[in-house]
Amino acid sequence: MATFSAVTRQHILAAIAEYDDRGAENFLGVYGFDPSTGYPLVHEGRTYDATAVLGVAHRFATGRVATAEEFAGGVQAAATILRKRGFDVTGPPTPPAPARPRRSSPAPRTRTTTRRAAEPEKPAAICPTCFMVLPATGVCDSCG
Repeated sequence: MATFSAVTRQHILAAIAEYDDRGAENFLGVYGFDPSTGYPLVHEGRTYDATAVLGVAHRFATGRVATAEEFAGGVQAAATILRKRGFDVTGPPTPPAPARPRRSSPAPRTRTTTRRAAEPEKPAAICPTCFMVLPATGVCDSCG
């Protein structure tokens, strides 16, 4: 399964430009996508196959095309990702996230912590004769 966190708006725009250059049928054929129904990506008055565009945008981001089978939620998941990147995808809106239940306690407790400043390290003791670091005993192993 592919992750799309690396895919940015710029990667999607690059995929749209390639889609325009190749044409829809050739673009889908080159990358092995079947035409999808529903949830078209609409950009500057033109419609695009949302799954194919996002799969190729994944290639621009990671170097590997994400296949249609790698979309965890199918076309709906692709639409959600594209909407989050600021694109218009027609079709049913993305369902809102479930609301968190409210706490029944009167007020949340806050934890106060006191941090102590880190003490600076003491410089290592150096032998004045051979300039080696002295062991814990304070007597140089080389000079004695």
